[in-house]
Amino acid sequence: MKKKRKLKEHEQPQVHEKLKGLDLKIDKFGEIKSSFNIDQINQFLNENVKDKKLSDQDIPHKKTK
Repeated sequence: MKKKRKLKEHEQPQVHEKLKGLDLKIDKFGEIKSSFNIDQINQFLNENVKDKKLSDQDIPHKKTK
C-alpha cells in the first residue's frame, strides 16, 4: 500500500488555476462550508471532468419534429 503524503501544517495542496483560494471545511454537524459558491464548483466540474456514468451508457436522443 502507498504511504500517504502528509502536508505540512500551512502547505496548500496543488489545485487548478480556477480553484485557487478554494477552502473546504466540515463543521461539527457534518455541513460542508466552502469559500466558493456551489454553482461555481459545479460549473468547473461540468467543464473539466468527464462523467464516467454517462459515457458508459448509450443514451438515445429524442428526435424533434
